[in-house]
Amino acid sequence: MTIRELTAGACAAALVLVCVACSSPAGPGPSAGSAPTGSTTAGSTAAPAAGAGHGWTRDRIRAAVAEHAGTTRTAKPTVLNGLVGAVFTHNSGGDHFCTASVVDSAGLNLIVTAAHCVYDPTLGQRGDLVFVPGYRDGDTPSGVWPLLSVTVDQSWKDSADPDMDVAFAVVQAQGGQQVQQVLGANRLGVDRGYELPVKVTGYPSSGEVPITCSNTTGEQSPTQLRIDCPDYTGGTSGSPWVTDFDPATRTGTVVGVIGGYQEGGDTPDVSYSSYFGDAVQVLYDRATG
Repeated sequence: MTIRELTAGACAAALVLVCVACSSPAGPGPSAGSAPTGSTTAGSTAAPAAGAGHGWTRDRIRAAVAEHAGTTRTAKPTVLNGLVGAVFTHNSGGDHFCTASVVDSAGLNLIVTAAHCVYDPTLGQRGDLVFVPGYRDGDTPSGVWPLLSVTVDQSWKDSADPDMDVAFAVVQAQGGQQVQQVLGANRLGVDRGYELPVKVTGYPSSGEVPITCSNTTGEQSPTQLRIDCPDYTGGTSGSPWVTDFDPATRTGTVVGVIGGYQEGGDTPDVSYSSYFGDAVQVLYDRATG
C-alpha cells in the first residue's frame, strides 16, 4: 500500500473514552491561548491537572494503553474523536480518501493532515477539498468545511520528501464560526521524542465510520516514527497521533500523522509518520503567520 490514501480498503481506547464520559457535556472546545512551557507549540492553552474530578490521571491512562495496546476498533463519537474528520473532494457525497484533524491556532481555523493528501509534487495542490469532522455513515454532524489554503514544505513540493509529509490547511468559517470554536482542537507537539503512548483515529476509504487504536510509537529512523496498529488501510493517511490526553479539556497533543515513509506504510498493520521536529514547527508558523 505505497500510496495509502488511494488504497481501498481496544480496551485501552475504551478506558480513555470512559475518561471523556466522566467530564462535562460536549460543547465548544478551548480556543487558542498561551502555550505551556516545553514542547507544545505557541498558541495552545495550558491544560489543567489531568483526572480532576473523576480519578483518571495521565499515568493511569498511560498504563491502560500499555496493557491493551495494538487493538483496532470502531471509534465512538466522542469529543476527542470528533476533532478528526474525513477528507472528500467537493462535498461529502463522494468517496473520502484521507483523514485530517483540528489543531490549535490563533485563527481557530487550522487542520493538519499528510502532505500527500493535499499536494502532488507533479500536479500541484489538490483543489476543491472539504474536511468533514465526525463523519459517520453519511452523516455530517459537525458540518462540511472547505479548505481555503494549504501549507506544505518546499522539500515536499520539490521531491515529495517523506520527512516532511505534513500539511496544514486553513478551512472556511461556517455560520459565522471557525472550526475550533465549534469543536475545540488538539495542541501541536514538537520534539517529543520517539516513544510515546498515542491514539490514532482515522477513516479507511473502504468504510463509513472511523477506526481507532492505541499503542506506543517507536523510532523508524531519526526522522520517522512508526506504530503497530492493524487495519489502517487506504484513507487513513493524515490520521492524527494524539498523546497527553487531558480528561479536563477532552483534547490532546498531536505528535504525528500517518504519512512519511512509504506515504504511511505499505501494509495495513504498520504505519509511519514524519517526525514532528523544528521543521514542522516552522511549517506551522508559516501556516498561521
